[in-house]
Amino acid sequence: MQLFRPIIRAIRPMPNSVPQPADLVHAMPDPALVVDAQGVVRLANEQAVDLLEADPTGRHLSATLRAPDVLEAVTAATSGAGSASVDYEIRVPVPRAFRAHISCLGQGKGALITLRDLTREQQIERMRADFVANASHELRTPLTALSGFLETIQGPAKSDPKAQEKFLGLMKSQAERMRRLIDDLLSLSRIEMNEHVRPSGEVDLAQVAHHVRDVLSGMAKDFGCEIAVETDGSVTIAGSRDELVQVLQNLAENALKYGSSGKLVEIIVRKNGEWADVSVRDHGPGIAEQHIPRLTERFYRVNVQDSRSRGGTGLGLAIVKHIVNRHRGKLVITSELGKGSTFLMRLPVKG
Repeated sequence: MQLFRPIIRAIRPMPNSVPQPADLVHAMPDPALVVDAQGVVRLANEQAVDLLEADPTGRHLSATLRAPDVLEAVTAATSGAGSASVDYEIRVPVPRAFRAHISCLGQGKGALITLRDLTREQQIERMRADFVANASHELRTPLTALSGFLETIQGPAKSDPKAQEKFLGLMKSQAERMRRLIDDLLSLSRIEMNEHVRPSGEVDLAQVAHHVRDVLSGMAKDFGCEIAVETDGSVTIAGSRDELVQVLQNLAENALKYGSSGKLVEIIVRKNGEWADVSVRDHGPGIAEQHIPRLTERFYRVNVQDSRSRGGTGLGLAIVKHIVNRHRGKLVITSELGKGSTFLMRLPVKG
């Protein structure tokens, strides 16, 4: 045993190596404060100082944290009532939501307060609820139309073959609208599920641009429009060919639907240092500036009736945004009324 005592002494923690309470508070990832029994802040970590935009140390908690429910819970905790969690909001400079957890350090000894930012979680929940509501509305509209057409066929048009043919055609168009919406919903869900995984394939963007032009040549002819492709030759990136075809096809289809009055849609592929720039430009009526920041939101439309009449689901640009994000790229939208719009996709070049 005497042989091992020097080793035991060597590995035994020294008193000054034991973390102190202040060290633990400063090491916490969330904003944290320690108050005494009178509610005066005795310690605040860097995250708390950043959140409160001032160092609250030495001041009463109420001077920097104006949340009555939190102050009431702190008073109760310092009086020995135990731990508690309280949700509160601040309105300025921007609305934010927090959860304060108050841990009693012992009766008459103060409390530890940790603050958790709930803003992002609540935003995501609101987005989810809005998405479900919008998707339900978009599906309900064609279903209502189908139901009405069926009632007409079974009723007033029961013995009118000409009317039946007309309504069957309308039913087919509504069923096609539902199919497009469901396809886009499934596509968006699949892309979001894999958004954190960067594609590893090899894609020539110039070849993709020419492929999309060929695929949409019939549609362009119907709109009396030309699709022109300009490239710097082969521009290769790491990516998913199918997804990048989907992006360019969505953008080019939109340009044809809404910008064909300019008679020309351009797909331009350029190598720009470590980036590959792919832009789709039309010379149509353009988009008002206030709409541009929201164009990639799910179901957002500049003109709802116009979009639906052209077969739009309101999900095309949301799909584009998520595919670009998956490829670690950027989407830049510029437009000028009367002169057209440009959708620029900037992607990192392979190797």
